[in-house]
Amino acid sequence: MTKLAIIGGTGLTQLRDLIIIKRDKLSTPYGSPSADFITGELNQKEVIFLARHGCPHTIAPHQINYRANIWGLKQLGVEQIVAVAAVGGITEEMVPAHIAIPDQIIDYSHGRRHTFFEDENYPVTHIDFTYPYSQKLRSALISAAAKANINISPIGTYGCTQGPRLETAAEIKRMEKDGCDLVGMTGMPEAALAKELAMDYAAISVIANWAAGKSAGEITMTEIEQHLHVGMVNIAELLKSFIALV
Repeated sequence: MTKLAIIGGTGLTQLRDLIIIKRDKLSTPYGSPSADFITGELNQKEVIFLARHGCPHTIAPHQINYRANIWGLKQLGVEQIVAVAAVGGITEEMVPAHIAIPDQIIDYSHGRRHTFFEDENYPVTHIDFTYPYSQKLRSALISAAAKANINISPIGTYGCTQGPRLETAAEIKRMEKDGCDLVGMTGMPEAALAKELAMDYAAISVIANWAAGKSAGEITMTEIEQHLHVGMVNIAELLKSFIALV
């Protein structure tokens, strides 16, 4: 049976209804992962869960050890990853509390350790990143949403910024011109690292707020938490429906 992992972001440090079987604390050649890897049962199927920001949420996006996280999942035999992340909405359809399954990504981050192939022990390696997300997993997530009667956007371009600060209105304007529908801080290098290790990877984005300049007033944590609370209820149902299909 194909081994599946779920990576949880802001608002998802624990997986609702997961029956925990064991916890693995791993060391990797790239340092320590964000948290223990939790193996459990969800909807009567085994999954591995990892809290991207730690549990509790203590690791900022630019400080996450993405290589250790992905390497650790590979070590545990994971072949498929579904990564959940809170994002800002840029285009009209991406309203707060809405869910999107992105199909493309633009990387605006910098200074992150973004490859496993960077020293003399590895040959120069260029992965094909034309389509950064697994179409197989994306199709399953889209079908699962329909089955669970959850309204989603089946495509979207995710723009990954450095963080931890939120973006300026001018930066969001530029990103929209570049074709971004969503803005987040954790999509890269996570997706590329999974691709380097030949792991299927797809993302679920839950919109926590309008991006900078897209609504009146400042973005507040209260607003983000309210929208995440609503969105995460639907995320939990989507994941259950998805797991039943794979």
